[in-house]
Amino acid sequence: MIHSERPLSVLIASDTYPPDVNGAGYFTHRLAEGLAERGHRVHVVCPSERGEPYVRVNGRVTEHRLRSAPIPFQADMRAALPLGMGGHIARLLRRLDPDVVHIQSHFTLSRSVLRRARSVAVPVVLTNHFMPDNLYAHARVPHSMRRAAGAAAWRDMVRVAMAADHVTTPTPRAAALLREKGFAREVEAISCGIDLERFHPSTDRAGARARFGLPDRDTVVFVGRLDQEKRIDETIRALARIVPERDVQLVLAGTGQREDELRALAARLGVADRVFFLGFVPDEELPSVYAAGDAFAIAGVAELQSIATLEAMSTGLPVVAADAMALPHLVSEGHNGYLFPPGDDAVLAERLLTVLGPNREKLGEASREVALEHDHHRSLDRFERVYGRLRGWGAVGVAGERSLVA
Repeated sequence: MIHSERPLSVLIASDTYPPDVNGAGYFTHRLAEGLAERGHRVHVVCPSERGEPYVRVNGRVTEHRLRSAPIPFQADMRAALPLGMGGHIARLLRRLDPDVVHIQSHFTLSRSVLRRARSVAVPVVLTNHFMPDNLYAHARVPHSMRRAAGAAAWRDMVRVAMAADHVTTPTPRAAALLREKGFAREVEAISCGIDLERFHPSTDRAGARARFGLPDRDTVVFVGRLDQEKRIDETIRALARIVPERDVQLVLAGTGQREDELRALAARLGVADRVFFLGFVPDEELPSVYAAGDAFAIAGVAELQSIATLEAMSTGLPVVAADAMALPHLVSEGHNGYLFPPGDDAVLAERLLTVLGPNREKLGEASREVALEHDHHRSLDRFERVYGRLRGWGAVGVAGERSLVA
């Protein structure tokens, strides 16, 4: 169903896109697919995952993959090469003549698309998923230089964002952070959204566990990269505190630079047989990972929203999360889970024991209710209205709408 007065032509630009495994890439893919399902003409420009450039029609979305090279110190991701990029994008804009461009970062490809779009008077929406903390480990930035590097990175991001016509970010906390870093214009909070039909409560928890070869016992789940900024070591330390008291296991779905360290830590703490590394789990199988769990734990302190937490909540899992960045927007103390002070694995262990207790089902039901507020159809509605307003289609915009998230 098309929600605007005529189909839109949208060019989405992103420096990361599946098969890259990260929240920004997944959001961009769901945005493109969702808009296309509504009848809009959607093109995505992004790095080629195999190096050489190519164009393909992937379902309803046309992907324009630019020539790329591996990102240093991050072998599983690639960046589009600057040489020839500007001309390629200029030709693409002339041929597609989009109503609007939606960029997903301030990095090389996205900023080149922004610059070229503005030169031909095509309005640009920028959605910020950026947190310097998520890049320090990958870029091998020494601890002594992170404050200065972070400040410089934010200045660069703000400078690029100021050239966009409309800026969004996933949560009110993320919007406030952007303003704190010097962005002097309006920022709109629009949730990344969640597919409530794909991620829903399951009655076959034992079957889901069997699918991944997991013992049928209380299960804490985490889905995401096994990298430094996710601080999964804290959850493993909390598990080690719990095991003497409770028959619990931890399931980690994802890959990353710290997997070997985390395996070694689990062995050192005597819980190697209680920590299960599932590795990369294809998107179509992710609902079963959450269905195998009794609770979701996330210890990261650099989450602008956390799509994985929303997916867990939509599945009906109570959540224990670090009291940092945007996670408190998703977790209401005692309602759908609990927060813990970042770095305090003793409190994390206590909170996990609480959510695995007799109120588990009630907490999980509350999680699902909170997730309903983040229905991705509502997010798509809002983006359609933003696009239409920028193109001057009065019938599309809704006056007075400010934010899609609580």
